[in-house]
Amino acid sequence: MAKMTKAQREWRPGMPKKRRSTKVMFASTVLLLEAFVAFFGTLAVFGLKRGEVDPGIILGVGIALSVVLVLACAVLSKPWGIALGWVLQVVLILTGLAEPMMFIVGILFAICWWYGIRAGMRIDREVAQRDREQAEWDAAHSEETGPQTP
Repeated sequence: MAKMTKAQREWRPGMPKKRRSTKVMFASTVLLLEAFVAFFGTLAVFGLKRGEVDPGIILGVGIALSVVLVLACAVLSKPWGIALGWVLQVVLILTGLAEPMMFIVGILFAICWWYGIRAGMRIDREVAQRDREQAEWDAAHSEETGPQTP
């Protein structure tokens, strides 16, 4: 039998499911898209600058950046995860030193990152407020409905 996770061991019938952060979902989406762009940008630079720069360096740096972008998705819920994402935005912009069009692509992704974080935080606040209001309403109206019997 497979080993159960902590969440699976602690689950009991009737427990509400923990909500996922919209901010983390938006940020993960942007980072994954950036990983694809970094990979395909690596292939483009490999084709364009193969004679000028060692192909091993081009492929090594580009694939490493793609892998780091994917792995960064796992730490976005940590306090320092969003800061790591900002660092990766700067790194993606700096890939424009190898291929100038990446300056534009990097800046556009940095704008997407900023908007995803901003909108995700707003949505998370609204969901938390709605959950608090629902809990208050449920507490105030629980004695009116009484126990439900089928």
